[in-house]
Amino acid sequence: MKSKILWAVLLAALGTACKKDFLTRLPLDQMDDATYWTNENNVRTFAYGFYPTYFPGYGRLFALEVYFFSGQPLNDDFAPTAPVSFTKTVPASATGTAWDFTNVRKANIMLERVRGMGVLDEATRNHWMGVARFFRAMAYFKLVKTYGDVQWYGKPLEVADEQQLYKPRDSRTLVMDSMLLDLQFAADNIRETDGEKGLNVTKWVALAFMSRIMLFEGTWQKYHQLSDAKSREYLEAAKWAANEVITKGGYSFSHNYRESFNSADLASNKEIILYRRYAPGMLTHSLMSYNNKEPQTGPNKNLIETYLCTDGLPIDLSPLYQGDRTIENVLANRDSRMLHTFNPELRPNGSRTRTNNLGISTTGYCTWKFLNDALREAPTGESNLNVSHAPVIRLGEVMLNYAEAAAELGGLTQEDLDKSINKLRARTVGNPAPLPPLQVLGGEPAVNGAVYHDPKKDPDGKVTYMIWEIRRERRVEFTMEGTRFDDLRRWRKLDYMDTRVHTDLNRGAWIKRSEWLKPNPPGGSWLNNVTLEGPEEGYIIPSVSPLADRIYDNDKVYLEPIPQDQIKLFSDKKVTLSQNKGW
Repeated sequence: MKSKILWAVLLAALGTACKKDFLTRLPLDQMDDATYWTNENNVRTFAYGFYPTYFPGYGRLFALEVYFFSGQPLNDDFAPTAPVSFTKTVPASATGTAWDFTNVRKANIMLERVRGMGVLDEATRNHWMGVARFFRAMAYFKLVKTYGDVQWYGKPLEVADEQQLYKPRDSRTLVMDSMLLDLQFAADNIRETDGEKGLNVTKWVALAFMSRIMLFEGTWQKYHQLSDAKSREYLEAAKWAANEVITKGGYSFSHNYRESFNSADLASNKEIILYRRYAPGMLTHSLMSYNNKEPQTGPNKNLIETYLCTDGLPIDLSPLYQGDRTIENVLANRDSRMLHTFNPELRPNGSRTRTNNLGISTTGYCTWKFLNDALREAPTGESNLNVSHAPVIRLGEVMLNYAEAAAELGGLTQEDLDKSINKLRARTVGNPAPLPPLQVLGGEPAVNGAVYHDPKKDPDGKVTYMIWEIRRERRVEFTMEGTRFDDLRRWRKLDYMDTRVHTDLNRGAWIKRSEWLKPNPPGGSWLNNVTLEGPEEGYIIPSVSPLADRIYDNDKVYLEPIPQDQIKLFSDKKVTLSQNKGW
C-alpha cells in the first residue's frame, strides 16, 4: 500500500513539473514531501488521482463500469440469457475485490500534508482538507456497503504500526458517524465553484453525494433493523444535504431526459452537478456503441410494466394502458421517460436486419437512452471510440434522495413532493405530456385529487403505498444508471431478484413468429435462437435453462465475504478478523 501511494505522489509531481522548463526540474531522487506539497496546483493534481475511481462515468474503452447491464449485472431490471448469480463462495484473495484500503491511506496522506501547508491561506487549506475528507468518505462508503464493519483509519499508518494495521474491525456505526463528520466538514469548507463547472469537486458535489450516502445508510439501518435512532440521524442528514442542493445550488432542468445521457457536451446542461468529459483520441468509451449496433441484454417485462401511464396511474389501474401485444401499445400513453429510454421498435435477438441496423436485444426491447443520433454513424459512435459525456451525479438523483428521506422520516408533505418528484414529472423540454403531480392525501398517494393503490405493491407491511410510489420513481428515473442493486440491498429486498419467484424477470416482449418471417428464403424466420412462452406466440424467454435460475435463499448475500487471505494474514498476527455472518 505504501509503495502505491509513493508512486501516486511521483506521478502527480511529474504532471506539474512538465509545465516548467526541462532544465530546471528537480531530479526524481530529490522528490519528497518538502518539494511536492508546496503549492495548490500540486494538491489539485494529487486530488485528481481519485477521480477515475469514484467518478468513472461511462468507464473507458470497453470497460463500461457502472452504467447499463455490463456495469451492474446483478439487478432485477434486465433479462440476460444466463442471469448473474449472487456470490456463492468466499474469495481466496483480496485481489480484485472491494477489500482495499489504498484510497483510505491516500486520502489520509493528502489530509495530513495539506494541514501542514503553511503556504496556503486558511480558506484554501480548508478547501483541500475538505476534498481529502470527502474522498475518504467515498472510500469508506464502498467498503461499508460491501462488508459492513471495517477498520476506521483517521491518519496514514506506517508499516511498522502493526497494532493499528491489524486491529479488529470497527463497528459499522462508528465508521458511518466518522464519515458523516467528514462529509459535513467537506460541505462546510469546499468551494462552491472551482475551475470548470461540473468537472471538479465543489460544495454541491459533496452535498449531493452526502445525500446519497446518508440515504443509503439511513434506510439500511431501518430495514436491516440495526438502530432506529441512527436511521433517523442519517436520514435527516440526507434530507438536509439534498435540500441545500435543491434550494441553493442553482441547478434546474434545461434539457430533456435523454440529453442528460447522450450528449457530446454536458457543459450547458443545468441538471448536471458533476460529469466526466470525453475527447476523441484521449479518453473514449463504448456505451453509446452498445446502444447502437451491438447485441444488448434487454430490459425485462417487470421493468417495462413499472412505468406509469400519462394519467399518473399504474398500468393495472389506468384506462389508458393498451396492453403489450405490440411495441406501439406498450409505449402508448406512458411516462415520457419510457420513450426516452427504449427504442420504439422491437429488436428480438437475431432480428437485426429486419428493418434497420439499430441493435438487437435478448428481450426484444432495445434501449437507446445513451445513443446520440447525430453521432450514430460517425466513428465516435461505434466501437470503443464514443465521446458522449457521462453524468456522474445530477439534480434528478438529489431530488429523489430528498423525497425518499422525507417519506422515511414520516410526515411527508405536498411541499416535499412539489420540490422533488413533481419537478421531475414536470420536465417540459422535449416532453409534450408531463405526468400529473403526485399528491399526498391522508398519507396516501394520489393524482388529480383521487387516492390510488397499486395492486402490485409489495405486500410487506413496512412498505407503504407512498414509499412504493417513491421507489417506483427512483427505479424509472435511474434505469440503467447502476443504482438498482444498492437500492434493493438497503431496502432488504434482494428477494426481488429471484427469477423463479418473479417469473417476469425472465420475460421480454410478446410477439408472434408469423410476423417475423423472412421473404427469402420463403418461410425462414428472423427469430434465430429465440424461445417463446408458446410455440407460435408469447413472451420472449431469454434464459431457457432452469440451471441458470438466480435463487435468493440466504440473507448472507447482503454483505460480501471477507477474503480468506486477509483472515489468515490477521490470524498470523494473533488477531481475529471476523468473517461476515453466514460465510
